[in-house]
Amino acid sequence: MKNRRIKAFLLGIMSAFFLAGCGNNAGRANIDAGMEAIAAMNYPSAIESFQMAKDKGESPRLISRGMGIASMGLTDYESAVNYFLECLSYSDGVVEEMDYDVNYYLAAAYCKLGKPAEAEAIYTAIINLKQDETQAFFLRGNARLLLGMEALAIADFETALKLEPQNYDMLIQIYQVLAAHGKSAEGQEYLTFALKSREKEMSAYDKGMIYYYLGDYYQACAALEEAKGGKREAEVYLYLGLSYEATGDYNYAITNVYTSYLKSHEGNAALYNQLGLCYLQQGSYDLALSAFQSAMQIPDNGMMQTLKFNEVVAYEHLGQYTQATALLNSYLQTYPDDEAALREYEFLSTR
Repeated sequence: MKNRRIKAFLLGIMSAFFLAGCGNNAGRANIDAGMEAIAAMNYPSAIESFQMAKDKGESPRLISRGMGIASMGLTDYESAVNYFLECLSYSDGVVEEMDYDVNYYLAAAYCKLGKPAEAEAIYTAIINLKQDETQAFFLRGNARLLLGMEALAIADFETALKLEPQNYDMLIQIYQVLAAHGKSAEGQEYLTFALKSREKEMSAYDKGMIYYYLGDYYQACAALEEAKGGKREAEVYLYLGLSYEATGDYNYAITNVYTSYLKSHEGNAALYNQLGLCYLQQGSYDLALSAFQSAMQIPDNGMMQTLKFNEVVAYEHLGQYTQATALLNSYLQTYPDDEAALREYEFLSTR
C-alpha cells in the first residue's frame, strides 16, 4: 500500500494534469451539490450527489476527491484512502495545487487508519517539493510523534516555527499536540519563549491565548478583556469564557461572556456549545439542552458531531433515557468509531 501511495504521488510529478480536461465539459452541478453537502456534514447525501455526478459524466478527478472527503466524514477511512489514490491516478502531468490538497487528505486518512508511517512519507514528499511548506512540517511532526520519533518531531515543529514565527495559532497547536502526548512541559517552553521574546508585538488576543494555555488564567482574562472589540471577536469571547471557567467563576462566564456575546452578535455554535457545557456543570440540564440545540440550528456550524453527542448527554442527565438512546443510536450510525459514544451506549443500555 505504501509503494502504491508513493507511485500515485509521483504520477503527479511526472505527468501533466489539466483540471479543465477532466470531464468539465459535462459541467459540475452534482459535484458542487456534493461539496455543499459535505460543508453541511451531510455525508450520505454527498455520496449520492457524487454518484449522480459520475452518471452524468462530470469530472472523475473531482468526484474521487469528493468521495474521499465524504468517506472520511463517514469514518470509512479505508475507502477514503482508495478514493484519494484514485484521484491522484488521474493526474496527467505537472504537480498542481490539487495534488498537494489531495495528498494532505490522503495523509490524514492514513493517520486515522493508524498508519502514521504512510502519512509521514507523504509529508516528506511534499516537503521535498516545497521546502517552505509550514503545514507539512507541522503535520509531519504530528506523524513522527505517533511513530515515536520524538527528536525528529521536535525538529519539524521548530522548523515550522522558524518559517512562521508569528503564527501563534500554530504555536498553540504544537503545544496541544505535545500535551496530548504527555509532553505539556515541553510545549509550554515554546509558549513561554514566544511570550518573553515577542510579547510587545503580540496582540492582546495572542497574549490571552498563550496565558490560557500556560494556565495563567487571571492574566488570560485581563488580556482577553482588552482584546474585546477587535478581530476574532467570537474566539476572544470563547477563550475569555474558558478562562473564567478555569478560575471557577461559571456564573460570570455564563452571564457576562457567553450570553452577553450571543445576545448582541450572530449566533456562534462554539459559544452555544460552551454555554451548554457550563449549564451542565451547574446542573441546569434544560438550559444546557437548549444551548446545544440552538447551536445545531446554525447552518454549516462545523461541529455537529460534538453537538449531537452533547445533546445525548443532556437528555441523559434529564433522565430521558429513551430519547438519549435513540439519538445515540443515530449518532453511532454516522460516527461508529467514537469510543466515548460506545461507552455511553453501554451505560445507557443498562438504564
